[in-house]
Amino acid sequence: VQLQASGGGLVQAGDSLRLSCTASGRTLSSSAVGWFRQAPGKEREFVAAVRWSDGVPKYTDSVKGRFTVSRDNAKNTVALQMNRLLPEDTAAYYCAAGVTTLPRSWPRRFDYWGQGTLVTVSS
Repeated sequence: VQLQASGGGLVQAGDSLRLSCTASGRTLSSSAVGWFRQAPGKEREFVAAVRWSDGVPKYTDSVKGRFTVSRDNAKNTVALQMNRLLPEDTAAYYCAAGVTTLPRSWPRRFDYWGQGTLVTVSS
C-alpha cells in the first residue's frame, strides 16, 4: 500500500490544521491507519490511529480532546483534524498503515509509511 500525507503548514498556537493521508495500492479493510510525529531531536511517537473496519479511534494522551482521527472509506483517506494546536505539536507528521490479524484488534506494527508533512506551530 502506498500512503501520501498532506496538509501540513505554519500556524499559530490555538489554530487548527487538518492533515490528510491518501492510500492506494491495496484494500485497507483489514488495517488500521495511524499518525505518528517526530519533532527535531526527538524520537518518533504515536499520535492517533483509526481502525478501518469499524472506525474506532485511539489517541495518545497529549492530543485527546484536541485531535480527531477519521477515515473515509469511499475516498480511501484518513484525516487528522488538529484543533487548539500548541507549539509542542510542532513536528513532521507521518501516516502509516498496519495489518490487523483479528477483528477489532490493532496492528502489532505499522509496515507501510508515507512521507512526512511538516507542522509548525508558533507561539
